[in-house]
Amino acid sequence: MPSLILVRPRAEDVEGQPILRALPSAQRRSVGPFVFFDHILANTFAPGSGMNIRQHPHIGLSTLTYLFEGEVLHKDSLGSDQRVQAGDVSWMTAGSGVAHVERTPAELLKSGSRLHGLQIWLALPREQENCAPSYSHHSAASLPVSEALGVQVRMLAGEGFCLKSPVPVLTPTLLAELKLSTGATLFIPAEHPQRALYVLAGEALLDDRALQAQSMVVLPEGESFSLSADSDCHLIMIGGAPLDGLRRMNWNFVASDLALIDQARERWAKGDWPKVPGETERIELPR
Repeated sequence: MPSLILVRPRAEDVEGQPILRALPSAQRRSVGPFVFFDHILANTFAPGSGMNIRQHPHIGLSTLTYLFEGEVLHKDSLGSDQRVQAGDVSWMTAGSGVAHVERTPAELLKSGSRLHGLQIWLALPREQENCAPSYSHHSAASLPVSEALGVQVRMLAGEGFCLKSPVPVLTPTLLAELKLSTGATLFIPAEHPQRALYVLAGEALLDDRALQAQSMVVLPEGESFSLSADSDCHLIMIGGAPLDGLRRMNWNFVASDLALIDQARERWAKGDWPKVPGETERIELPR
């Protein structure tokens, strides 16, 4: 088998929510347009507690939130105020600059809740880095799904496996949720130049190599594989065209030019940034 790159996510904590961060890593900075991949670990919030990611900025990227369990409220400086349920895709393109908030809805904060999902960033192509910001919400029912022989593929963004998502990606992209029943097999074609698999749960083989749960494996370009399940498995597949040049990342900012990041840092520090309506709290610029 051609060489695979194993990425071992590092454990982090985001405002009290435990996560595993697979990208960026020392082993791999990006896969296709994907420059940031957080697995929001399954977490139970007691009544009176929940997630509260206060107002913070972004440039040069699109963010994608996808939940397996729970709900979050998304608000942004465009005026969006959207409840995101499990199975929905929350898609925000920052472009020249946007601020947003993600938190547990008020009634779930009172009752207690569960949360489990993904927070993903995709770098924008250079010619779109300074585009106007935008937001779109895509319900679970709008996302295409195929099911056959114990394999379910749900296309969250981009296209592959004969499916195409309605999410408005700006570069060739693959983001798919894969569920395989015990004994099922899925052919992984070389549809995109760069691809990686993240194993959420279960025991799976890629050809004859066992995959580790809660880890990412980057596939060599141009090669096809057979993914088989030794137990019920849940995976995420990402991929797409390589980035059109190096991307810099600093805090919540992504850009091909460090000057854009410096300008964004200065603007946020000065308070010269679009504000989320009704929000006063914000996350200050780290030093």
